Amino acid sequence: MRNTKLKMGMVGGGKNAFIGAVHRMAAGIDGQIELCCGAMSADPLVAKESAALLGLPKERSYGSYQEMIVQESKRPADDRMNFVSIVTPNFAHFEPAMMALEHGFHVVLEKPMTLTTEQAELLQQKVAETGLILCVTYTYSAYPMVKQARHLVKEGQLGSIRKIMVEYPQGWLSKMIENGLSLAFWRTDPEKSGKSGCMGDIGTHAAHLAEYISGLKITKMCADLQTFVTGRKLEDDGNILLGFENGATGVLSASQVAAGEENALKIRVYGELGGLEWNQQDANTLIFKQLDAPTQLFRAGQQYLSPIAKHNIRLPAGHPEGYIEAFANIYRNFAATLLASMQGIEPREEDTDFPTVADGLRGMKFLETVIASGKSTQKWTDFIR
Repeated sequence: MRNTKLKMGMVGGGKNAFIGAVHRMAAGIDGQIELCCGAMSADPLVAKESAALLGLPKERSYGSYQEMIVQESKRPADDRMNFVSIVTPNFAHFEPAMMALEHGFHVVLEKPMTLTTEQAELLQQKVAETGLILCVTYTYSAYPMVKQARHLVKEGQLGSIRKIMVEYPQGWLSKMIENGLSLAFWRTDPEKSGKSGCMGDIGTHAAHLAEYISGLKITKMCADLQTFVTGRKLEDDGNILLGFENGATGVLSASQVAAGEENALKIRVYGELGGLEWNQQDANTLIFKQLDAPTQLFRAGQQYLSPIAKHNIRLPAGHPEGYIEAFANIYRNFAATLLASMQGIEPREEDTDFPTVADGLRGMKFLETVIASGKSTQKWTDFIR
């Protein structure tokens, strides 16, 4: 058995970057992973300064991801990084991910996976060729009570699924703030974010959550996309009618101009026997509404939960588990699967429960279909295959 930690390299995530710090905290929670090297910024000076702040050795503080991948591949097998975490804006996902795979490194990648579906397909092809692991951080699927919701659906507690309603309102882009805030600037720039703004940033999370909990694939959609803030280049609001493979219907609403809202992701799934409701801002609670019985509340940390939910719970009942812990669940499961592969053994089923390159590709096809539907005069647009 391996006694040392997995070694992680990071692309992006330098000083003043939000999501890079989240990834580092999450990766370190379980003691399985250590940050060993980094190309922390496209600016070599910022990259070096950021690495120094994180205590990385000078010889493993790199000025570019190309330098990091090449130099790490030359190190002894037991001393080089095992995988790279890419936490850059969307336009800087594909090239470092592809180069890492080509040099034999596994990848953890922020969502959406790439700028285009074509790039996503190339990554999927490379993963298939190499047998390496690519994990995409669709974070909300890693909350314990989301796992419990998925379990109840799989066990037939809701009966046949009929309707899925998922909403993701935020208000932080209600004004034109992109000129003074980098987080907003690149998310609203089509050259850096891709074809979609709001749907690419948060709508793809909502779609992944709907499919993950229900176990059903979206087959068609009717999208209405709007840009409310004058001068903005990408949509900041959208509503989508959904059709699922079993005939179920759905509604997905995402907005970044819902003034006053913070991060109010919420999903409701209804079957012939009952429904489920989960709200990310009250993440420890899952509501199970039954047709012919009293409503039940499932709470994180309790022994009555399913094995898959308990596998992803870290704290005793009554202690809030949230965003960082959900991210950590993805890293832990990815790490356990990677270690099993390195040891030549089959990973446990619960350890393989994390989003992969297939989820990333599906997310890109969702966005491509949304954009096509938003431009179409027809009522329904088939999900792009």
